[in-house]
Parts: sequence; C-alpha cells; structure tokens
Amino acid sequence: MATNARLDVRDVPNPLSLITLSAQHMFAMFGSTILVPTLVGLEPAIALLTSGIATIFFLLITRFEVPAYLGSSFAFIAPIILASKIDGPGSAMIGAMAVGVVYGIVSLIIWRTGYKWLMKLLPPIVVGPVIMVIGLGLAGTAVDMAMNVNGEYNMLHFSAALVTLFTAIIFTVFFKGILSTMPILMGLVVGYLYSLAIGIVDYSKVSEAKMLEMPKFLLPGVDYSFTVTAEILLIMVPVVLVTISEHIGHQLVLGRVVNRNYLESPGLHRSLLGDGIGTFISALIGGPPKTTYGENIGVLAITRVYSVFVILGAAIIAILLSFSGKTMAIIATIPTSVLGGVSILLFGIIASSGLRMLVENQIDFGESRNLVIASVVLIIGIGGAKLDFSLVTLEGMALAAIVGVILNLVLPKSPYTKENEKLLDE
Repeated sequence: MATNARLDVRDVPNPLSLITLSAQHMFAMFGSTILVPTLVGLEPAIALLTSGIATIFFLLITRFEVPAYLGSSFAFIAPIILASKIDGPGSAMIGAMAVGVVYGIVSLIIWRTGYKWLMKLLPPIVVGPVIMVIGLGLAGTAVDMAMNVNGEYNMLHFSAALVTLFTAIIFTVFFKGILSTMPILMGLVVGYLYSLAIGIVDYSKVSEAKMLEMPKFLLPGVDYSFTVTAEILLIMVPVVLVTISEHIGHQLVLGRVVNRNYLESPGLHRSLLGDGIGTFISALIGGPPKTTYGENIGVLAITRVYSVFVILGAAIIAILLSFSGKTMAIIATIPTSVLGGVSILLFGIIASSGLRMLVENQIDFGESRNLVIASVVLIIGIGGAKLDFSLVTLEGMALAAIVGVILNLVLPKSPYTKENEKLLDE
C-alpha cells in the first residue's frame, strides 16, 4: 500500500474536496484533449464527451484499482489526417475502431501468455525512434499553423503563437505544483488573451450557440459508410506499436507514484483492454483514439491524492461540459496560430520523449545494430518513404514502425546485449 498518500486509491474524499480535486484533473487534461480534435478536424465536444466515457469504462475494467484518465492520443494525429483523406473522417473512425479491436486481441494474448514477449517485441531501440518520427513528422504542421494564414505569412498571428509558446515554456520550466502540470492549458489561456488584445479572435458564431447543445456525433451507417479497407487499417493500426509501449510506460510510472505493480494487478491485460474499449467506444460515436494521460499522472504525484473517485469525478465533469454549446463555441474561437504555438512545444516534446527513452534505457549506439535500427526508422518515417501496392499504400510512421520491429528481430545482438536481456528476464 502507498505510505505517502493523502488519499489512497479506494479512499473517498468529502463532497467539496471531490469537486475541487476532480476539476483540477479535468483542467490538467483539458488543453491536450481538445487540441487533438481541433488539429484533425473533429469535434472538441465529442473529444471531451468520449474522454469521460472512456475513463469510466477504463475504471470499471481495471476494477477501480488504477487512477488513470484517458484523453485524446497525439500519436494518432498524422494517421487520422491521412485516413480522413480517403473518404472523410469516417475512415479515421473505422481505423480507430480497428485499433480498439487490436488492443483487445493483444490484451487477450497477454492474459494467456504474460507480457514479457511484448517487451521484447517493442524494445526502446524500436519505440524511441518511432516516437521521434511522430513528433518530427508533425513539425511542418505546427509551424504552418503558427505563422501562416490562408497560406500566407502573417506576423501578427505569429506573434500570438510565440506568446503562447513562451507562456507554455515558462509554466513548464519555472512553475511548481499544480500549475506546472498544466502548461498547455495556461499557454492557451494567455495566448488567447493576447489574441483578444490584438484583435484576431472572431466571436461571430458564439452568439448563435445554445447554452445546452448535443455534441455532434459521427455514427457508422448514418454519417458514413462502414467500409473496412486494407488501406485504412495500414494507416491506423501500426500506431499500436507505439501506443502500447506508451501505455506500458504510463502504467510503470503510475505504479511507482502510487506504490503498486499495475502490470501484475489488476494486470497489463486489463489496463490495455480498458484503453482499447475506450478507443473503440470513442471512435464509434466520432471521437479520437484514447490513451492514459501523463498530465494526470503528474497531478497525482504532486497532490498525493490517488483516489479513483476523483478521476471518476473528472470524467463526469468532462461529460457535462461537452453539452455546453456556448463553451464549445468559445473554444472554437481559439486562433489557429495559438494552437500552432502550443503544437510547436507539444510535438517537440513528443520527439524529445523518444530521445529520452533511448537515453534512460542506456541504448548503446556504439553497437552497430542499434545505430542501424534508429537510423533507418528515422529516415523512413520523416523522409516520407512508402510502399505503394496495387490496393494499399504503407508509408510514414506506420512503415517506419514495421521496419523497426523487423530489423530488431533479424539483426544479431552482441553478447553484451544478450547478457543484459537475460538479467532483465531473471
């Protein structure tokens, strides 16, 4: 049991504390969760609604033992954009549902065989460079959003992006406590206020919005034809190689925070299944794929309040907020340049986290196999390499991830690496 907890995992806070602590978690995830749909052309209200629903299902599946919040996954930004070009956003939803199914299959295999095989299939030398590809591949998108309006350079809008960026940096580096866990939200707030001051915020649609408004669902068979193609699957499903590794990492960090081994109990198969069902349900009604959020793990570490009921409260608040038409309309007024400003930091952090994984796992680039795997993954992923078959095209990060896994399986390991792996298994 955790010895330093103010409230442990199953403890129930008093009603007032429950509301304030839950709101704190909601604000921690809010900026990132609405940013993903905004970047890929989905509805922010649906992203909020599905984050709350997915979190509730996650808590149920993990038997209320894992205090984790599920928000929009940044790993799927580029794949959603690519898949949407096939036949609209419905194509991306089909791919996301397939991702949820794959999560379920993997969790079933883990339940029967254990999880160590998965750690060997997706070692840091493969996952680290692929994560870097995700971040660096979006660099052009972030910069374009930050400084261009209708394809033309605009210094006024770029200034809003820079104010947003530097605010997020300041809150990340110089602030302590709760505020340090919400740099994206604070960057959006300050960038938005600056945008108001320089007159680039358009409120024309806010007056038309209703106080209570149903989120705009995107339903298969109603809003789009449910047609599964190999092209959609090859764009979306390979991202699972990265998100499963991200999930394991979050479970390990969360376990250290609350002094539990979540890979053993309730088990990686349960938490992974919770992620998968959350993603499937989200896609079923038009929301982006889901992942456990590091921002909320940070809040847990700072507050030492580990109660799953606080996480449940945050999920309920998110669901209620998604039905506020006025709130969603105000969110829609955030200038693209402000979103570009936080995207520069976010996408850079994604790339840097891949590098951090390599450093923390002490990957030896003096060993030629490691150098080859990282080099090939980076260039294939960022350079836009693709395999164009008659029916499908495999490209970008998906191709890079698959090539990385294959290279890791076939390239010989040095005796030193084999000895380290043997020690880890023991």
